[in-house]
Amino acid sequence: MTSTDSANNDRDPLFQPLRIKRLTLKNRIMSTSHASGMDDGGMPGERYQRYHEEKAKGGLALTMFGGSSNVAPDSPSVFDQLRVDDDRVIPYLQSFSERIHARDAALMCQITHLGRRGDATNDYWLPTLAPSPVRETLHRSIPREIDEDDIRRIVRSFGQAARRCYEGGLDGLETHAGSHLIGQFFSPDVNRRSDRFGGSIENRVRFALMVHEEIRNNVGDDFLVGMRMSIHEDRGGLSAEDAIAIAQILERDGAIDFLNCVSGRMDTELFLAEKNMPGMTQPLAPFLPQVAVMKQSVSLPVFHAARITDVATARYAIREGILDMVAMTRAHIADPQIVNKIRRGEEDRIRPCFGASHCMHKKPSCIHNAAAGRETELPQVIDPSRGPIRKIIVVGGGPAGMEAARVAAERGHRVVLLEATPQLGGQLQLASRAGWRRDIISVVDWRVAELEHLGVEVHLNTYADGEDVLAFDPDVVIVASGGLPNFGDVEGEQHCLSTWDVLGGDVKAAKRVLVYDGTGRHEAPSCAEFIAGQGSQVVFATIDDRVGAELGYAERPVHRKQFYQYGIETRLDLMLLSVRPEGDGLRATFRNDLTDETVEIESDQVVVEGGTYPLDEVFQALKDKALNRGVTDIEALLRVQPQPHQPDGNGGFVLYRVGDAVSSRSLHAALLDAYRIALTL
Repeated sequence: MTSTDSANNDRDPLFQPLRIKRLTLKNRIMSTSHASGMDDGGMPGERYQRYHEEKAKGGLALTMFGGSSNVAPDSPSVFDQLRVDDDRVIPYLQSFSERIHARDAALMCQITHLGRRGDATNDYWLPTLAPSPVRETLHRSIPREIDEDDIRRIVRSFGQAARRCYEGGLDGLETHAGSHLIGQFFSPDVNRRSDRFGGSIENRVRFALMVHEEIRNNVGDDFLVGMRMSIHEDRGGLSAEDAIAIAQILERDGAIDFLNCVSGRMDTELFLAEKNMPGMTQPLAPFLPQVAVMKQSVSLPVFHAARITDVATARYAIREGILDMVAMTRAHIADPQIVNKIRRGEEDRIRPCFGASHCMHKKPSCIHNAAAGRETELPQVIDPSRGPIRKIIVVGGGPAGMEAARVAAERGHRVVLLEATPQLGGQLQLASRAGWRRDIISVVDWRVAELEHLGVEVHLNTYADGEDVLAFDPDVVIVASGGLPNFGDVEGEQHCLSTWDVLGGDVKAAKRVLVYDGTGRHEAPSCAEFIAGQGSQVVFATIDDRVGAELGYAERPVHRKQFYQYGIETRLDLMLLSVRPEGDGLRATFRNDLTDETVEIESDQVVVEGGTYPLDEVFQALKDKALNRGVTDIEALLRVQPQPHQPDGNGGFVLYRVGDAVSSRSLHAALLDAYRIALTL
């Protein structure tokens, strides 16, 4: 870091320290608690700790962990949470604290009782609890009304969980009140009681005050205790005015040392996807105006996370006094080196989080950071190779090819990338044209910039066969040539279009269009929405029992909402058998996968999505000439060790293939293929 960089950091609002009681946070950047799905029997073991350690190594001031950590047996692990209801967690917390503190970062845990957000068929099969017996839509729980004996028991459980955090050497904790039991008492939609815990704001906050008094009794005054709280809920939930009043009561009574503000409810998939943990469909930092009002209403330090993915927005939020700590949680899954890169003046090299929500579906993996969640196996920072510098030819400039070229270049090799089309990006160029998924082009844009920075030699409009590749005298060839649309066994496929034809603009949509989905991925519903947005009448048929069967809970409801808005008719459980001309249009014949009934649908066009089949002519042409015959040793791959066959230095080369050139899978799978192969070169 140069002296100029250091001076800039001294002036940067993000690098100003923050003191809360006896804890000084070295900067204003943090990661909030989230359920990562990496627990070891409910405990934060090695894999869990290494995941957070990478963020600490990356330079942030505070990493919070244990999203929704359970304090009592009747708060079940419905999404792989930690358990802080047993003393056996203490040694784990102690080693965790030592690890993070050694990286000059602070560590806090989130503790909670899920209340009605639980599932009575998980863990101990105990009934769920809530202030009133109001069912939760998302986890489908019908709770029993909590009584005062339960309240006293759970209050004690919170206190004991806090004691374990204190004895574990943590710097603090927060309780979770956003749609969890504490917040369910806050909400007039869930709390319909007429006793001393319901009705007025003072009554609805009573349970929270009891919990936090018990926590304070167990941890003392110096240990930081905060609350993650929703500052506004929809549809009869907690109002913004009541949230402010509750926060002021909590502050007045000394119950909390900081307030971690979230927005919205968590009791439906759509609320999670758009109102609580917003993804690509929502603008950046959508709740900052609401948080600003809360910040003006209390004197407590305020934390906040919600689609704050870029440094400029984070800096603005701190500079304008909207936040005291800016939480870039999902952004740190995409790139845990954010703070270090800012310090080095490399903000433009931060791997962007664009809100794909893959980390919520396949916890906690980032759709385009293969190392996230795999820190015990894969490095977040790529070291130069200790072996000879190789000449590496990558065939194909889609995401897998770009990633292979990037990682190989980071290793210090001389890399040439050959792409047949006029631009890099492959299928992502098509995906980015499909409405709300347009930001997925960030995967391409970042890698284009990285390839340029790393000096990768890129040849566009270069369709290379085997002889063309060999003319470069390679040591290693990585075939990432992707695939072509696969129509499967449909009779009359010559009458069908692919999603590529439509999204690529090669074919204009007709008046009536049938879109058939044989994969359950994004491609078909995105294409259906694209077509309907042009004014066509669309019928969407799928082999699955729902739209987007392979997608996560943050993505499925977005597609369903779009279908309603566009008036797209959905037909489920149908296997496409044939397409034939009839009159001026087409007739598609299906078999109902449940009843074997024949179903026919008429349309002007039929668009079929069946994934891809490998476009691997180059691989097949080179296979018998390669020292390894194109074989990837799976055991070495998974151990992230060099492959058994290496270039011989006498013109012999080794050959690999990655991504859709192997088989039709996801973007993340393609990038992971490329990362693992290139990392050992």
